Amino acid sequence: MPREYKVRTKPAMQPPHPGAILRLDVVPALRISIAQAARELGVSRQLLHGILAEKLPVSAEMAVRLGKWCGNDAHLWIALQRDYDLWRAERKLASRISGIPTHEAV
Repeated sequence: MPREYKVRTKPAMQPPHPGAILRLDVVPALRISIAQAARELGVSRQLLHGILAEKLPVSAEMAVRLGKWCGNDAHLWIALQRDYDLWRAERKLASRISGIPTHEAV
């Protein structure tokens, strides 16, 4: 397993939603319809459309499906969703968490 290093600065730009990557890069490169993609993934068109429209998150189950379908790994898809969610949550809660102290173990 690769080592993880603490990032000291937070990214200024919002990470892409996994649905945007699917919509803009993956599906066009495969030259298939959304209906066909949904059939191959074993999900409803409505679910896939929700992800492509960036209205629904990529769940762990969907990440497994996408990893198999794209020939990469479920970890990629779940990491993209995690990064997107964390970026948004940090900005949404910034003022509320500013008063929470940070502790470091000695």
